[in-house]
Amino acid sequence: MAELHKIIASVKDALGAGARSNNSHAAEATAAVPVSPSAQRAELASAFTRELEEVGGKFLGIVTPSELSNRIVSLAGDIGAKTVALGQGIASDMDAIGEALERADFRIVRTVPVADTERAAMRARVAEAELGIAEADFAIASTGTLAVVSNPQRPSSLTLLPPASLVIVQIDRVMANLAAVLAELGPNGVAANRLTLITGPSRTADIEKRIVLGVHGPKSLHVIVVWPHDD
Repeated sequence: MAELHKIIASVKDALGAGARSNNSHAAEATAAVPVSPSAQRAELASAFTRELEEVGGKFLGIVTPSELSNRIVSLAGDIGAKTVALGQGIASDMDAIGEALERADFRIVRTVPVADTERAAMRARVAEAELGIAEADFAIASTGTLAVVSNPQRPSSLTLLPPASLVIVQIDRVMANLAAVLAELGPNGVAANRLTLITGPSRTADIEKRIVLGVHGPKSLHVIVVWPHDD
């Protein structure tokens, strides 16, 4: 546990050192101007979008909770999916999303806790889906990375096995950097859970050093940010 504290501290120190190398007078002037929480979140979302697209991810926009289901149904249709694997949400209503997909004639595979003897069958059903949907615990603006904590309701297979992956993230969970995510999770949270960090679609270099997408994971990664009306 002490080692984890040291890692978090070293990441923070490194980030702080980079920030201090900037013009101190400009930093002081910026700090003197109050910035609203909404403006800060918008800035983080913009940085996350830029970095996500740099690593090959596809940003589908910022939507309200009421717009989310329709946007997902549109994506599933656009990529030609027939079966969609769906995990439990954090703040999003995944039941409503599943119902909207079913009304649009998509077959749904819902991930639920199963006995050890049935895990292979559950993974096989998820692998047969053309689209996997999960909600991220956090997004990292500095690298365009998504941080997803796996559990029986949200297994890692959701973001690893289907050829297309859609990840939903709430605007208040877009963090500046990895240090902020680790601080939010805390040492106990990191130690007790399996954390998956996703930076763009799966990439593999072949023997001729050419990059091939989708060999060991999704070939495409789509991200939607949810921003409530009253936030």
